Amino acid sequence: MNPSTNTDRPGDRALILVDLQNDFLPGGALAVTEGDQVIPVANRLMDDFEVIVATQDWHPPDHGSFAANHPGKQPYERIDLNGLPQVLWTVHCVQGTPGADFAPGLRVDRITKVFRKGTDPEIDSYSGFYDNGHRKSTGLGEWLREQGVKRLTLCGLATDYCVKFTALDALVEGFEVTLHLPASRGVELAPGDVDEAVAEMRSNGVIIED
Repeated sequence: MNPSTNTDRPGDRALILVDLQNDFLPGGALAVTEGDQVIPVANRLMDDFEVIVATQDWHPPDHGSFAANHPGKQPYERIDLNGLPQVLWTVHCVQGTPGADFAPGLRVDRITKVFRKGTDPEIDSYSGFYDNGHRKSTGLGEWLREQGVKRLTLCGLATDYCVKFTALDALVEGFEVTLHLPASRGVELAPGDVDEAVAEMRSNGVIIED
């Protein structure tokens, strides 16, 4: 049975919308190709869930992942950031700016709770559960368990970064995880990145819905 449409126990399932924000849409500061095309698909998915969570990149202007904060560095270069490998990005999803807002047309009224990430300037946070070093939790896992959730369906931006790491951390947290590919798009810094990310998720136990 398809996990995202199983209605036998609707209360134990949740939909996780990963970073459906303006800066990741075409025309945004860190645009994902076809990122806008996931919005209507995500909206339709919401009808199948009672619990809907959205993650939101919420960076301070001095965030260490921004190339602009490292003189002489360019976007997509890689550095060591406080002991962790870090891709440098263009300035995006800065707290309180329009770029950090949720995408136009997204049914935000259906979102049960928002979890913000990337708020610490010293460390990046791709996953909706933890920062990249697993040094701090966002509280998402604990909150989901309090709601009685056991099964997650994920979608959003970007497949090869924030979606992937959220999915992998969800498995570690003990959830059954499904990725809904039609409502996800990737950055694809290098050709094949998205396919590799999907293969990695599948090999770790994520159910892939094409």
